[in-house]
Amino acid sequence: MVVGLLRTYHSQGTNGEIWIRGEFVCYAIELPWLDNVRNNSCIPEGIYVLTKRYSKKFKWHVLVKDVYGRSDILFHPANDARIELRGCIAPVSQISGIGRGVQSVAAFNKLRDIVYASIDRGDEVLLEVLKKRE
Repeated sequence: MVVGLLRTYHSQGTNGEIWIRGEFVCYAIELPWLDNVRNNSCIPEGIYVLTKRYSKKFKWHVLVKDVYGRSDILFHPANDARIELRGCIAPVSQISGIGRGVQSVAAFNKLRDIVYASIDRGDEVLLEVLKKRE
């Protein structure tokens, strides 16, 4: 299964749309593109493997594996990229501004459930990050 993240870049943050099998799942917020600088930038466009991960802070979430020059890139809930993200991706139900959204927990749970169900069936789950065509 491929999770598509279609991005729109802005100087203060990155907004995106998450699609699976041609169906819209939710929106996403991220930090702006700052040449992949750790803790300050969204990750580079490309294709990555997604896996399950557990931590005390985020409980069960989704890990983006093998991001060049980065580690611990996650999908996890957040509503303001500048305040709550350090390079991760936050699913949101609606975009409320550049790098900002609302109802992140609901959007994250929806995405996580789809990704986990596919992994549990034995499928490889890939994230494809692309710039949105306008």
